[in-house]
Amino acid sequence: MFQTFKEWFWMERFWLPPTIKWSDFEDHDGLVFVKPFHLYMTIPYAFGLLIIRYFFEKFVAIPLAKTFGIKEIVRKTATPNTVLENFFNYSTRHPSQTDIYGLAKKCNLTERQVERWFRSRRNQERPCRIKKFQEACWRFAFYLMLTVAGIAFLYDKPWLYDLWEVWNGYPKQPLLPSQYWYYILEMSFYWSLIFSLGSDVKRKDYFATIIHHLAAISLMSFSWCANYIRSGTLVMIVHDVSDIWLESAKMFSYARWKQTCNILFFIFSAIFFVSRLIIFPFWILYCTLIMPLYYLEPFFSYIFLNLQLMVLQGLHLYWSFLILKMLKRCIFTKDTHFSKTVCPFLRYGRSTARMLLRNKDCETSSCLLWTCYQEGPVLGRGHLAW
Repeated sequence: MFQTFKEWFWMERFWLPPTIKWSDFEDHDGLVFVKPFHLYMTIPYAFGLLIIRYFFEKFVAIPLAKTFGIKEIVRKTATPNTVLENFFNYSTRHPSQTDIYGLAKKCNLTERQVERWFRSRRNQERPCRIKKFQEACWRFAFYLMLTVAGIAFLYDKPWLYDLWEVWNGYPKQPLLPSQYWYYILEMSFYWSLIFSLGSDVKRKDYFATIIHHLAAISLMSFSWCANYIRSGTLVMIVHDVSDIWLESAKMFSYARWKQTCNILFFIFSAIFFVSRLIIFPFWILYCTLIMPLYYLEPFFSYIFLNLQLMVLQGLHLYWSFLILKMLKRCIFTKDTHFSKTVCPFLRYGRSTARMLLRNKDCETSSCLLWTCYQEGPVLGRGHLAW
């Protein structure tokens, strides 16, 4: 049964243009072509990245955080109580008044003591700023490396300057070492992010993050197997270039460098608009949707690729609308002191910040900008890439 499914899944009409067969991708005359089994190496490389990340956070991120004045807060631990701990882990972290009354009777405590225990236990689960800084610092460093590597790999390639070269000789285009490493590093990084979800700060967009990373790996894998390597590297560099600014803005937000943080976020917004609303639709999508028709008849993987890229462009438009809406709220509200409005969301999170807003400790609701950027399912975890 597995063999039958494998033969059906790898049918040439799903992946390749008519008249092209998998045998055409055999290595010959010193030329190497893409093979699906190349992607197996992304798993061990992902574990290697986790080891590198551990030492990076210990010897680079933590000293850097202390240089920025971020201190590790030691929170008071809740008094051990088996009944309350089981309720906290398996029922809810926010018990109702009826639950509190029942637990107080069961544990021979007052209701006030039970409330304090749950509050203290929830505080134990709250990640400290230095932990968030470590994660943002690692992502910033790796996105910076990927962006620099992408530019280094592509600057001398003819298809970066002449998009017609993307389809010249397709699909029998040999694999270059730079393309191999660019893809392997990018995919290994996303695998490592999935493997570290259990130990990373758990945000409200936890499941959306998993879906995002799996979708990115799926799209990169598809482009690899169908030999859309040239267009794939262009898509990756267009997406990677804005993430370094987002992660750097997060780092400075945790360090409470408010003005620097705001400037970096505005830079991120500008690069996001240029890369996702101009370069991607008018260069990349045109390259993958229109140009192939001069060389080939439409086939399944061509349709599937462009369908995915158009969905991705729809997400770009949605994200851009949210950013514009938030920037407008920031710039044109009566209170122009954007940095003052950011702090409650950065320090306490979404729920507490709402309480602060009700108590008028935050002067304008423009700080919702950072809610989406910091904790929301859209901007908080970067972009939907390949």
